[in-house]
Amino acid sequence: MKIIIGHANMDLDCFGSIALVKYIYPDHQPVKSQLVHPSARKLYNLYQYRFNFLSPKDLKGEKIEQIVVVDTNAQNRVKEFFKYIEDFEGEIEVWDHHPSEGRFFEQATYISKPYGANTTLIGMELIKRGIKIEPEDATIALSGIYADTGGFLYENVTNEDFKVASYLIENGASIPLVREFLKILTEKRQISLFHDILNRLTYKYVKGHFIILSYIEIEEQVGGMAAVIEKIFEVERAEAIFCVFHVNKKKQNVVIARSNTDSINVNELLQQFNGGGHIRAASALVKNQSGMMVIAELEECLENSLKPALMASDIMEDHVEVIKESMSLLEASTFLEEIGHTGAPVVSGKGELTGFMTLRDIMKGRKNDQMQSSVTGYMSKNVITGTRDITIRDVEELLFEHNIGHLPIVQGRAIIGMITRTDYLRLVGKSGQDSE
Repeated sequence: MKIIIGHANMDLDCFGSIALVKYIYPDHQPVKSQLVHPSARKLYNLYQYRFNFLSPKDLKGEKIEQIVVVDTNAQNRVKEFFKYIEDFEGEIEVWDHHPSEGRFFEQATYISKPYGANTTLIGMELIKRGIKIEPEDATIALSGIYADTGGFLYENVTNEDFKVASYLIENGASIPLVREFLKILTEKRQISLFHDILNRLTYKYVKGHFIILSYIEIEEQVGGMAAVIEKIFEVERAEAIFCVFHVNKKKQNVVIARSNTDSINVNELLQQFNGGGHIRAASALVKNQSGMMVIAELEECLENSLKPALMASDIMEDHVEVIKESMSLLEASTFLEEIGHTGAPVVSGKGELTGFMTLRDIMKGRKNDQMQSSVTGYMSKNVITGTRDITIRDVEELLFEHNIGHLPIVQGRAIIGMITRTDYLRLVGKSGQDSE
């Protein structure tokens, strides 16, 4: 017998991977985990007939010749299958897009690329081989890609994710069905839990990072908790969220974490609690410990593990072109044209910031035929400024809440740097490229 397996608590990307890998290994039988992630249950209920899954118990007493593993490279995530496999000496092939979680078979063959979705990894092979697939499998696979790339909005997205998505649509994938499978909060208990957690959020700055922590006690574990956290994270403007669910009935804790920046790697953080996942989405199960103790350990872990957030001093331009108060509008206009800027700070004879002059201000003077007037009569005097130790999050808020394109960085009234919208956009664009 030859089999295909995925990780425990199978999610949409796991199902998408299995749907496609069957075309490469048509003589292999897929085996289903005993657990299906709540986000994938609707899809599984509708398409289980297509997979024709075996259960792990069906492997008992069978001679397994080859195993294809998808969407994981960690032994502890497939142990439920190997519990029933005796004296395995066959071949193992692993198709996985995750960073190494600890390779578990020395002789295994690994096919790995850092695509946004594992389904993409297999889809690229199908494209290479010129294989056409059926619309049902294309729909399942496209759901997996959408789920693991956040609808192509996560920073893990690659060109290949788009390429495989296009291939799946060409093969008949149904966008309306994909949209239905990706609905986050569909059950009343999820909505109730959503509101309960919203009332228990704690906001905390850790080394300049804005973090949300939440602790809630529930009688028993319910499906869809991760979807609830993702929805809360969507509406709250934080860099990361960590929620600890203390399950009274089993005396255990479920930790769910999400991040929107690679500088907060929740996969690495939760590995310290024997959990794991992706850089921006991870979970852990902590047994025989109070929930409040887990929260305390989590806070300590964040303090010890997080690197300081980027500050204004990390991205500001140290050399700042300035307009002197003694200049006329004409001189200021010529100066801005020479340096190629649309605006500049205005300083006194002592070098202190007194205002800000833009080309728009100069246009007002030109219309009034006042180009020989002092810049002090037309400059903006209420200047929004920052200090070198404010975070990039603070910079963003100042730039966009006040609708300004330049943020002078000051020490007292002296200008020590400048950040522009272009600097901010360059930083955000670079962080997206670095994560690929």
